Formats: sequence, structure tokens, C-alpha cells
Amino acid sequence: MEVIHINQKQLATRWGISETTLDRLRSEGIAPEFLKLCGRVLYRQIDIEAYEASCPATSTKRRGTRATEYALGRV
Repeated sequence: MEVIHINQKQLATRWGISETTLDRLRSEGIAPEFLKLCGRVLYRQIDIEAYEASCPATSTKRRGTRATEYALGRV
């Protein structure tokens, strides 16, 4: 099985957020697991998909995930 890596810019684009917001999520420990290799931050696609799968919403009345709340400035 081939491991696919996604860089910070690609993940920020995928989620429609800035790289700065992604930096903050990572520093708060509420982003997916990541690798830091030669000064670059990389995410394994499998970790991103697992993280996304753990965040489904069942109602618009329920509060979002901690990452969503943080990105919206509610935390």
C-alpha cells in the first residue's frame, strides 16, 4: 500500500482555510497527526481521512468539532 502525503498548503486548500489557521490548529493539538521532515509539515492522507470521518455532524443545532469551533473563533 502506497502512503500518500499531503502538504500544509494542500490540506488548507482541501478544507477551505488559511495555512495560518491550520498552523494554529496544529499548535493547539486539534489537527490531524502530522510529520515534520526536514522542516516541512506533511500529513498522511489516511490520517486526514480518519480525522474527517471522526467529525460528521448530525444536526446543525449541535456544536461543531473543536477544530471547527476554533477556526470560527469560538474557542
